[in-house]
Amino acid sequence: ITVRSSKQGPVTAAGEEGDNTPREEPWETTLKTTKVSIEAGEFRGHRVSLWDLLHSRYIPEENRKELLELFQAGELTLEQVKTVVTTIVTRTAAAERAEPVSGPRAEPVATEAESTALHGD
Repeated sequence: ITVRSSKQGPVTAAGEEGDNTPREEPWETTLKTTKVSIEAGEFRGHRVSLWDLLHSRYIPEENRKELLELFQAGELTLEQVKTVVTTIVTRTAAAERAEPVSGPRAEPVATEAESTALHGD
């Protein structure tokens, strides 16, 4: 009897802790369990949860907060959130990919060309 009651104590405590830990809102669980395939950035070729996409570097904090609020309030459907998030991630990743080619990489190449021209003279 003593063994059973001492086992019941920790089980109850663990049960209570377990209840506190997964106190996830249903909308949050939905975002964490909904996976999408996206061909952008480091997510290329992987199935990623909407939650992970929302919290990636591709989604500005301001946009993330707004999307979460609208989804939580029921003003956006899951499909709408999926569309908006994948569009933002895809566009941001594409812009980042294009940026180094026309921006920072162009300057060092010009600098190298100028440097070579100076040494050639």
